[in-house]
Amino acid sequence: MTFSLELSSDLVDVQKWVHEFAADVIRPAAAEWDEREETPWPIIQEAAKVGLYSMEFFAEQAAEPSGLGMIVAFEEMFWGDAGIALAILGTGLAAASLAANGTPEQVGEWVPQMFGTVDEPKVAAFCSSEPGAGSDVGAILTRARYDEATDEWVLNGTKTWATNGGIANVHVVVASVHPELGTRGQASFVIPPGTKGLTQGQKFLKHGIRASHTAEVVLDDVRLPGRMIVGGKEKFDARIAKVREGKKAAGQAAMATFERTRPTVGAMAVGVARAAFEYARDYACEREQFGRKIGEFQAVAFKLADMKARIDAARLLVYRAGWMARNGKSFDSAEGSMAKLVASETAVYVTDEAIQILGGNGYTREYPVERMHRDAKIFTIFEGTSEIQRLVMARAITGLPIR
Repeated sequence: MTFSLELSSDLVDVQKWVHEFAADVIRPAAAEWDEREETPWPIIQEAAKVGLYSMEFFAEQAAEPSGLGMIVAFEEMFWGDAGIALAILGTGLAAASLAANGTPEQVGEWVPQMFGTVDEPKVAAFCSSEPGAGSDVGAILTRARYDEATDEWVLNGTKTWATNGGIANVHVVVASVHPELGTRGQASFVIPPGTKGLTQGQKFLKHGIRASHTAEVVLDDVRLPGRMIVGGKEKFDARIAKVREGKKAAGQAAMATFERTRPTVGAMAVGVARAAFEYARDYACEREQFGRKIGEFQAVAFKLADMKARIDAARLLVYRAGWMARNGKSFDSAEGSMAKLVASETAVYVTDEAIQILGGNGYTREYPVERMHRDAKIFTIFEGTSEIQRLVMARAITGLPIR
């Protein structure tokens, strides 16, 4: 088989399609929704109308043979604007969790309800983090108790930093069923719309990605039918039995979801970095100081060279991780974490340099690199901080229990 880094014609078509939507619909609205700090429902509806916000689009790109369908689409969307893109694509995390771990019946029933319809789009939320359990998922305090008398699960706890939390039509919540087993005793639960006991807590006012809704989700005696445990109760009970016997069981729900989505998070970061680089490059080729284009000065030109090199290196790592995940290759060196780490830190570096190139202009909201800089920082934090990515990588590389 001939080695090639060229995208297939189908992927190129997807790339162009998403890029046009990002350029024509997302970018013109970016500054407004950043200032409003509200979910851009009109933009989500526009995405639904053209097919970019739908179960079918996510499924088609996830099934793309090279593993790059979602990655290519996410880079272009976040090139448009990170806040609006996350508002459009944030449902994907909950959908990915259910698609990977749920029964066929659960996927068929609940994934469509996560997206709603073209006329009335909905969103979904994946709720893992808690006030005292972010990177340390083993510290999750949300409890799920099975009531045999009624065949119901009863959930209590508070989730935080939930994208679409509280406004979602469907919530997927990670809870501890057997706290004594740590992460191995956790499971995910589907919470349907209108379920009593689920309320939105504090909505967070954020440094960046302001068009994406982030809030607490409070669970107060939430009662769910027994079938709402992701994957089914029989499968969960069998896994717990293996754990108690000292046998190796399937991985923990939240971490498994994050590991699968890390390459796409890397693609998001690459999109933001590329947008900032392109703006800074064009600015440097037009702005004059001391009678010359500032791009003619090595101090600026070398910055642009480094920015471009880091973006391309990050993209290649993201592509590799996406291909490996799609083709069942083991992440023996934590390639998923590697891609996410390098891409996220590249986004922070590139957007910072973009502001430096624009000088005082870059520090104002009149120019988009200021917003891009604020948006970029989240990629080193959510779905596993840079420190956690390095920990995962170090353990994989050395085989030692590094702490």
